[in-house]
Amino acid sequence: MTQSLRTEQAGELVVSAATLGYEKKVISENLSLAIPKDSLTVIIGPNACGKSTLLKSLARVLTPFDGQILLDGKALDRFRSKDLARRLGLLPQTATAPEGIRVADLVSRGRYPYHSPLKQWSVADDDAVRSAMAATRITDLAERSVDELSGGQRQRVWIALLLAQQTPFMLLDEPTTYLDIAHQYEVLELLQGLHQDGKTVVAVLHDLNQAARYASHLIVMKDGKVVTSGAPGEILTSDLVEEVFGLPCVIAEDPVTKTPAVFPLLKNRM
Repeated sequence: MTQSLRTEQAGELVVSAATLGYEKKVISENLSLAIPKDSLTVIIGPNACGKSTLLKSLARVLTPFDGQILLDGKALDRFRSKDLARRLGLLPQTATAPEGIRVADLVSRGRYPYHSPLKQWSVADDDAVRSAMAATRITDLAERSVDELSGGQRQRVWIALLLAQQTPFMLLDEPTTYLDIAHQYEVLELLQGLHQDGKTVVAVLHDLNQAARYASHLIVMKDGKVVTSGAPGEILTSDLVEEVFGLPCVIAEDPVTKTPAVFPLLKNRM
């Protein structure tokens, strides 16, 4: 399948002919794509195909070896750190909290980009933290230690921190990893609600059916390249899944959401 890029779409976060990687290892070369504004964009692909490298590059954790990444038409490397932190928030794969920190204190750290020696904690900060905890349904956990929480609760706390940061773009690297299935869907429902409220959400996921159900825009990667991108109902086909993942399958309609659902073809039947 030929690469299908829609960089002409309305997108405020754009990768332009970029070479991405870490240390001296190149993962993607001459990569171009756009994140549509106000979308819930999900990046999918096999292990080690460049998904996390792309997300870290979008968040300026990694710097492109060549090319550039633009936010609102301005190269990421031209933003001051606090200015960028008011536009982009990142939840990495392995977020770790200081030992013994309370939930409310961790969520409050999302307000760091708004503080300076001349501007300390304010009523606006209180309101942002309170709203973030209410949106993620963790208000009753405010005085609890993060160490005491379940995996699903902790993930909601981290998402609340991103919400308190009040950025229009939220980037999440495998936010459902290590969660049981009920908590996976709880997190995905939360992300969909944030998208519907006007946030641009970008997430790396492994589960194809979860990606197809919740994404408004899919980016499909293989070997460091974007194979195709677009709405799940338009691009997700059995040929695509077999090409990218090596998985023969049938694509059918999800009876609940009417989105595409992937059903693997079993090679060995009992």
